[in-house]
Amino acid sequence: MTTPKKIRVLIVDDSASVRQVLKEILESDPQIQVMAVASDPYVAVERIKKEIPDVITLDIEMPRMDGLTFLDKIMGQHPIPVVICSTLTGSGSDAALAALEKGAVEIVTKPKLGAREFFEESRIRICDVVKSAARARIGKNRTPPLAVNPKLTADAVLPKPASNALIQTTEKVVAVGASTGGTEALREFLEAMPLDAPGIVIVQHMPEAFTARFAERLDKTCGITVKEAADNDTVIRGQALIAPGNRHLLLKRSGARYFVELRDGPLVSRHRPSVDVLFRSAARYGGRNVVGVIMTGMGDDGAKGMLEMKQAGAFNIAQDESSCVVFGMPAEAIRMGAVDRVMPLGSIAPEVVHLCH
Repeated sequence: MTTPKKIRVLIVDDSASVRQVLKEILESDPQIQVMAVASDPYVAVERIKKEIPDVITLDIEMPRMDGLTFLDKIMGQHPIPVVICSTLTGSGSDAALAALEKGAVEIVTKPKLGAREFFEESRIRICDVVKSAARARIGKNRTPPLAVNPKLTADAVLPKPASNALIQTTEKVVAVGASTGGTEALREFLEAMPLDAPGIVIVQHMPEAFTARFAERLDKTCGITVKEAADNDTVIRGQALIAPGNRHLLLKRSGARYFVELRDGPLVSRHRPSVDVLFRSAARYGGRNVVGVIMTGMGDDGAKGMLEMKQAGAFNIAQDESSCVVFGMPAEAIRMGAVDRVMPLGSIAPEVVHLCH
């Protein structure tokens, strides 16, 4: 039996301690091999001349050449999947989001040694992101999917309801889940929404402190209001609420009023926030009043929750393979029979508006 080829990673960071910790984290996964480390982009270029990595982890703030400049050069000359390894500072968040717009695949926060539980969650996140990046479409088809085993289901945060009985209301809600490639997919989706768009709740897999800046950037380019969700925010027309990084987002209802609840809790389907948690709550409290959308991303987060939504009467849409950066989450939802319609990204917003009207 042939041994699967390992994902070769080049780490680029000016901090020796960060390079060492990242190397240890990545090599703890049997599917990943750190082929080299580099203290700055100039050293990285020399390593790339000898061997092209499958994925690059890239620091933003480096002395001789900043990460954004290096990213421009990579994408312009030889596109390689790049994962931005950033700090949690405001400037770090802005630069990391700018990197996503320039073609980087995902963001991870720089690992810190601390409580064992938090370090283990950081390890899971970093390894999963690198494996996701390795199969992202960056100018050409990448490697076939790698198995990602879910850690916990939505039961860990919200038990299944005893029944689907709901107070009748006609107000529609749109529940959206996305991961790898989702930042740009969400931008296109939300920019196409009219001012009277139905209320939208979103889970995008993204680290803590980045979602607020992400929402602010979208709010400037979209006709509708976009904000990071706060506990008890009302879901209203013309507004999209994005789950804060590191908090689960649930859709709840009181009478005819929809609102959101933020919860801590364990990783669900290896993520916090988890799409499965949002979708289960949408099934429970929204039922047939919900339109579900699952977008580009690796793994299966959201597939089970989307099936529960469909069983509760929701209408579900999946982004098609040709427009996905990674056709993992939509593919799994389709495989489970949870999807009513498969569509290219550019067609989803008009269809959602049509269904809600």
